[in-house]
Amino acid sequence: MNELVTGDAVVLGLRPAKLPSRALALSIDLFVVGTAFVLVSVGLAVASAGLDAAAFAAVSVATFLLVLVGAPIAVETLSHGRSLGKLACGLRVVRDDGGPIRFRHALVRGAMGVVEILMTLGVVASIASLVSARGRRLGDVFAGTLVVRERLPAGRSASVPPPPPWLVGRFAGLDLSAVPDELWLAVRQYLTRMHQLDADVGRAMAGRLAGELAGWTGVPAPGGVPAAAYLAAVVNERQARDAHRMLAASRSSADGPGGAGWPMGPPGPTGDGARVGERPWGPGAVPGAPAHAPAPGAPAAAPAVPAAGRDPVPPAATGFAPPA
Repeated sequence: MNELVTGDAVVLGLRPAKLPSRALALSIDLFVVGTAFVLVSVGLAVASAGLDAAAFAAVSVATFLLVLVGAPIAVETLSHGRSLGKLACGLRVVRDDGGPIRFRHALVRGAMGVVEILMTLGVVASIASLVSARGRRLGDVFAGTLVVRERLPAGRSASVPPPPPWLVGRFAGLDLSAVPDELWLAVRQYLTRMHQLDADVGRAMAGRLAGELAGWTGVPAPGGVPAAAYLAAVVNERQARDAHRMLAASRSSADGPGGAGWPMGPPGPTGDGARVGERPWGPGAVPGAPAHAPAPGAPAAAPAVPAAGRDPVPPAATGFAPPA
């Protein structure tokens, strides 16, 4: 895997696409664009039957430029580097630093594609991709772009290290709604790659990210807490909130709108069909007994187990040490 290094010395685990996958994606795109070009050409030929030869040639050139050149450029610009063929093959066009492409990148790739793909039937593009170490054609070289694979095996994805146990739950009241997704992505990339960075570069990057995160939340980072530990704790808090939100959404969808459709409420954890505080009408229930009391002869309930996310985590498992 050829890793990309950004200007901040962050190693991005992007896998450049090779010639077979790119050729398949290009074949799908050419089939779709060619079909559209034929349909548009037939329609314009019927509509412009009364035009002279010069006007018909002008219409033909305009159709070629708009459909075969302009349409792919517009699609790559609006989809941020994912055409129909690349979407089907799990590919995307990105900048050399891993960022999304813009109109100028798509324009250079499309203009060079006319020469190396359409006029030479893809021969020049294939040779350039085979020679390049990252499988880039001439359009990618001049535009400063790269086609990468988006679908990677789940087992190879790096996970964010857990925060120190003395910081778990400390930022529960922090407002994270205003933090942009780009900053979350940068923080996650740093946390997953921080052990691969130089010590001085890692500390400087952690301090900068912590400052940006504190600026978006409106609450300064606590003093005495390392910047990397602060970032890990805030990311852990956001993940906990997302998990709680998904769990609440799944429960509400399972219960239905307002719990309607259940005469005595949706089933509880034991499947007795009773809500908390209602009389359990299942077998062996004693009339007049509270809903939370066990039936006669039933074994006592097991003691509650603390949540797994709040168990003490040894410092060696997190990579962070508590302040002295």
